[in-house]
Amino acid sequence: MSRIKRWINMNKKEFNPDGSLKSEARQEMLSKGEDPGAIDSYARRVKEEYDEWKHLDETHPEPWPIYTAYDFFTEQEKREFNPDGSLRPEYVEYAQKIGISESALEQLEWRKKIEVDDYNKVSAKYAEKGINFGAWQMRGRIEDSRTYIQRRQQMEQDLRNFEPEDSLPFDKYTSY
Repeated sequence: MSRIKRWINMNKKEFNPDGSLKSEARQEMLSKGEDPGAIDSYARRVKEEYDEWKHLDETHPEPWPIYTAYDFFTEQEKREFNPDGSLRPEYVEYAQKIGISESALEQLEWRKKIEVDDYNKVSAKYAEKGINFGAWQMRGRIEDSRTYIQRRQQMEQDLRNFEPEDSLPFDKYTSY
């Protein structure tokens, strides 16, 4: 997705979708007593940033991997459900053999379909803002699956890069 969509979303209060300063924002700055030259300089710097992001979108677009709700199902859920949240026929047959009622299966399917629909709605909402919700969720899952040793090695690297200690995943009493 485009960096410009994110830029517009972040700056929509002060700037137009073409990167120019809104006249209302200019008037508000002037009413606060800001220097017109400083306002022009600010608008020019932000417009340059906009142009740079736009150029990057045209020359080096960001990768946009597509993740579906099914990608976030557990292995057990993948055996029980189809990608749309409906129950697999073989699972329904198995569940009925072990005594799970039809109404319980319907409830299970209904909940999973709602979960899939919610994921799709949130993903579409984030995409409008230029954010890949699925990729963001997947990065979180990957990060959560890292071991203690991997997180500690990353923390040690962060310390060597002078990251603030309070931003690290361990508390301040952990000996580094």
